[in-house]
Amino acid sequence: MLSELWRYYEADKRLEGFSSNTLKAYALQLRMLVIYLGDIVISEVTLNLLKEYLAKQSDRLKPSSLEHRIRFVRSLFSFAYEETYLPTNPSLKLREPKMDKRIPKFLMEEDVIHLKISCQTPFHHWEWFLLYILMYILWSNFTLCLDTLR
Repeated sequence: MLSELWRYYEADKRLEGFSSNTLKAYALQLRMLVIYLGDIVISEVTLNLLKEYLAKQSDRLKPSSLEHRIRFVRSLFSFAYEETYLPTNPSLKLREPKMDKRIPKFLMEEDVIHLKISCQTPFHHWEWFLLYILMYILWSNFTLCLDTLR
């Protein structure tokens, strides 16, 4: 049964030093899985059942949340397989969703100058140094971004 597997899995993860918050999140993931599949015998879980469950979840979840759910499912069934509760791992072929690549946002040189001007207190040497480093990093990242877009 999935609930019985959870007891073993949770005990194993506690021994590995997982935080209580992580285990609470995993417990929630398991409850969602049990709500969809029922508390079935773990040997009845197939790749197709897991794909159906995750496809249903993907309608309402962000890709990052779906990725977390897939990682939990893979971890749970990998544990079951490694501990010989299952002869094969049904989650082995599950793939994580493709994540959007975000282009980083940078401060423009004008923004840094406005920050400098808006400062009411006189700058000390270390403040100028930090501002210089910030401008250098921003400019380096900006030119790197431009090079990637070319």
